[in-house]
Amino acid sequence: MSGAASTRAAGETEATGETEHAEETGDVVVTLDVGQEKELPVVPAGAGRTRDREMHAILEIGVRTGGTPALAAGPARGSGPALAEVLIVDTSRSMLHPAAKLHAAKDATVAALRLLPEGTAFAVLSGRFDATVVHPGPGREVMAVAGPAERAAAERAVRILDADGGTALGHWLDLARRLLDRQSASIKHVLLLTDGRNEHDHRAAMTLDTALEACDGRFVCDAWGIGDDWDADLLLRITRRLHGRAGAVRRESELPAAYEELVAGLLGTAVPELRIRLTRTPGTVIRQVKQVVPGEQELLATGPEPGGRGAEYVTRAWGEEIRHFQVVLSADPTGRETGEDLQLAAVEVAVPDFGRTVALPPPKPVLVRWTDDPLDASRQHPGVRRHELYQRASAAVARAYRAWLRRTEGRPEADRALGQALELAAELGDAQLLDALRRIEAAPGTGRVRDGLKDVDWQHLILSSAMTTPPVPPDEPSAAPPGTGTHAPPGTGTHAPPGTGTDGLVECPDCSWLGPADSVYCGGECGRRLKEAP
Repeated sequence: MSGAASTRAAGETEATGETEHAEETGDVVVTLDVGQEKELPVVPAGAGRTRDREMHAILEIGVRTGGTPALAAGPARGSGPALAEVLIVDTSRSMLHPAAKLHAAKDATVAALRLLPEGTAFAVLSGRFDATVVHPGPGREVMAVAGPAERAAAERAVRILDADGGTALGHWLDLARRLLDRQSASIKHVLLLTDGRNEHDHRAAMTLDTALEACDGRFVCDAWGIGDDWDADLLLRITRRLHGRAGAVRRESELPAAYEELVAGLLGTAVPELRIRLTRTPGTVIRQVKQVVPGEQELLATGPEPGGRGAEYVTRAWGEEIRHFQVVLSADPTGRETGEDLQLAAVEVAVPDFGRTVALPPPKPVLVRWTDDPLDASRQHPGVRRHELYQRASAAVARAYRAWLRRTEGRPEADRALGQALELAAELGDAQLLDALRRIEAAPGTGRVRDGLKDVDWQHLILSSAMTTPPVPPDEPSAAPPGTGTHAPPGTGTHAPPGTGTDGLVECPDCSWLGPADSVYCGGECGRRLKEAP
């Protein structure tokens, strides 16, 4: 235990020195912290409950530039353009109903073009049943180079766009891939706008599933919705696979400003690619690695495991920001000491050479301490618990939407699911999610779905429920506004959860999950509510 502690202290000292040096020299600084509750039960709570022996750790990874000019704002050490950008405009027939959608798409595309730095490789695509290169021109699978003349020509081509035909997103993305494959820029990005659903996938030269498989790892894609008939799940499916972010505007006139903000953020890219390396100890199994803040994204191991015990997970397009990742490991306590810190895996980050000097943190351990004390084994790291609450909130929103689609028959279930989502958002202290839910609620505090909703109202809520924030540090006030239904500490209210004892634990009466006494919902397989509404 002392060895692990001294290693951590030395690593923190080394990281601090690297940070100070980087800030003095203008280097990019990458930071890494591992958060976890180390105790796992020697004896699982129930037969076959392998989840009881899973270690969930939260990796907090940050990037700071220390005043270094943004990578995408100009070439790195004379190596050529750092950014290659493809702008895809939906020009299907529905963009004319109303025509304000197409006008806004043109204005937003022009606004984005004007922000591209000199020398940036770029192309504009028109998407229908197929995809066409609007600029530099049809039939040419090449990209233009940003400069006054090329921007002016691209703007003219965008301004005369018309709309017709259907929507087949797979072909659009595949053409973007073919264009970007010929570019050497360290940042390859696609900005896709659509007002509809992928209704003509069966008519496409390439289906969306096939295109996503071909495009994975080739570029980052942000996808935006406009109008009243886009599909939030479709946008999330694309962006989660292609390491981007999904968004939408409520009014067409908001799109140009949203594009300007998005491109400005893209130009602030500090690190085009960052790899998380996990090296497991013998007997440890890597179950899952996923991003949980600012949104959930499954990460898949790339390439063979070096030496048979390591795996790499690629993340892309980092600005000056902090992201959280959840790592799930499992191990067998047979023959292991109890009450001692044992290493399950080592975590480190790596950044490929892209023309900047990067200060990296030292590796950090993921530890386990086997215990036969159920109270110790029941503790959850705040970041792990927070992500579980977000998952339940998102699932509640999905249930409410599906029930709402059944109209009168589904209204009671829609109300119940909305009420649960509101309670979870309040417990999370997520003001943005609460605001999105209250746009759906009939009146504050009712927990009922309001009348007169449109499908697009739910699509905006689904996108909002997919966005996550980190936990509030203990010394900072909660972000939850007053009166949002946050739960009182255990013992202060009249509704005690089922199975609460004097040992600070609660047992779910349905699936026998054992957890902290202040748990509002079961953390086991059933997920039932353990407390009555306050």
